[in-house]
Amino acid sequence: MNGASRDALAAARERLDALTDNTSVDAAKLADELAAVTALLDREVSLRRVLTDPAQSGEAKAELIGRLLGSQVGGETVDLVSGMVRSRWSRSRELVDAIEQLADIADLIAAERDGSLDDVEDELFRFGRIVASSAELRAVLSGKAVDGAFKTAQSDLLHRLLGGRAKPTTERLVVRLVGHPRGRSLEGGLETLSKLAAERRDRSVAVVTSAVPLSDGQKRRLGDVLTRLYGRQVHLNLDVDPEVLGGISVRIGDEVITGTIADRLEQIERRMAG
Repeated sequence: MNGASRDALAAARERLDALTDNTSVDAAKLADELAAVTALLDREVSLRRVLTDPAQSGEAKAELIGRLLGSQVGGETVDLVSGMVRSRWSRSRELVDAIEQLADIADLIAAERDGSLDDVEDELFRFGRIVASSAELRAVLSGKAVDGAFKTAQSDLLHRLLGGRAKPTTERLVVRLVGHPRGRSLEGGLETLSKLAAERRDRSVAVVTSAVPLSDGQKRRLGDVLTRLYGRQVHLNLDVDPEVLGGISVRIGDEVITGTIADRLEQIERRMAG
């Protein structure tokens, strides 16, 4: 997002944080309701255009949201969405993208409250690696549900993969992504969710690929060096790939660092010193 939409999303996230600071607010329920609003606006193109029309007053758009949603969702959801339609959006679809992001963040807040956020982040990463390694699984989960039977098959497969093995928040996020990809690839959607989970903990995520598992000392040193370099805590998502041939690859966002473990640590430390 750029310009007006980026600012509007930032304001909406601040309102969500303020709202969920009150522990009496059911964050999981809020996530479900925001997801339902996302689905509604995704279907109703004309409605989302009206809600992002700069020629319409913010109050008029907020009143419309109140009439449409007031009897369908809770007051917290109405207030959040009403605040969002008062803002300016560069494109109508970016309003829907933002509401969807708030739904995902609300689920992560629920995980944070019950102490499972670490596990959720790890499970999202690991499930993403499983999907990336299996073309067959990716094809089934990425296939468009053309009928009820196929949709049921997708749901059953996800339940077998995640049910009882993953945290409820992880399963909810993945099921929602598979059921409503909204043009995203499954792998891309899982990576986005992992980043949101990391942001929730005010951390960066480093995807570390090595030929053999790193020792505890190597993991600790790498984490410490990257944290000092980036000025914030860096969480290591570890993957083993024999094709790395004894070296290591570290990816943080769009930046990729490759080489041997010792060399890369020394180069990172020299970069910090310079």
